[in-house]
Amino acid sequence: MKKMKKIGPVDTLSLVDKVELRLMQYFKENNLKPGDPISREIDLSESLGVSRTVVREALLRLRTLGFIESKKHRGMIFKEPDIINNFERILDPTLLGANTLKSLFELRLILEMGMADFLFEYKTKEDLEELENIVRTEEETSYDKTVFSLDKEIAFHGKLYQISKNTTLQRFQDLLLPVFEYLYQQEEFKNNGTYAYSSGKFVTHRMLLDNLKVGTPETFRNAMRRHLEPHFDRIFNSK
Repeated sequence: MKKMKKIGPVDTLSLVDKVELRLMQYFKENNLKPGDPISREIDLSESLGVSRTVVREALLRLRTLGFIESKKHRGMIFKEPDIINNFERILDPTLLGANTLKSLFELRLILEMGMADFLFEYKTKEDLEELENIVRTEEETSYDKTVFSLDKEIAFHGKLYQISKNTTLQRFQDLLLPVFEYLYQQEEFKNNGTYAYSSGKFVTHRMLLDNLKVGTPETFRNAMRRHLEPHFDRIFNSK
């Protein structure tokens, strides 16, 4: 029996979808940089052989994504998109499913574990003094050092993100705060102080700070892993 080639899928892209993809290809082919002018709508319509309405809708999509902006007396120009801003438009925890929220929380754990080398490279005396003030305030106001407090977690870990000097990481941390707050309110993420740590001891922010002062990226990473152990357990045991 003759071997037949598989039939390919039908192209289901709309005309606007195709124009949007073609415009993106046009940007890349011409190596456009932020501030470079973009052809007028009517010229694009003629070049692409489609109506201005189709071009306008495709341009609107690209403008929404942050690739295009209009300047007075200059027309449309190419723009570097703000990727965090695009996340911000949709990152409402009340509109996201449980699996997505879980994935975002896992991402937080991954980021926390991965930034140790940056902390040791960029930390300053002033950074350590600020962390010292955060930890001292926490110690003076916390009645139970083994219970996670959201505001104190944000203060301490937010400062760590700042020390990394990665602005995208800092903005992403700010963006994820509503997700953390939402999850911390869920019963399965609450820490009532009864968690049995594998080492028999809770790694506090004070211990993390001391490690940041005199330890190494590896010892800090290990300490952070033990500090976040309840969260890792909840994630891994909920599979």
